[in-house]
Amino acid sequence: MPSVQMYSTRICPYCMRAENLLKKKGVQVNKIFVDRNPKEMEKMMEITGRRTVPQIFIGDRHVGGYDDLVELDIEGELDPLLCQ
Repeated sequence: MPSVQMYSTRICPYCMRAENLLKKKGVQVNKIFVDRNPKEMEKMMEITGRRTVPQIFIGDRHVGGYDDLVELDIEGELDPLLCQ
């Protein structure tokens, strides 16, 4: 199973929803809190081109935010990504 990293803040409801969805699938999420470390926020924006959280990576693939994660799940593409 590939590693899952999520750029997050401590109070982001979409981050919590994304983490809950992934936990239901048995996935351990490595959270990077950008509100605690501004350098991580800069790194996230540089890598993704986005300023919002969550920003989720499965392995080396940037899947986007919560809505993108849900869309992958609905389309049946999330489980195969998690099983690589």
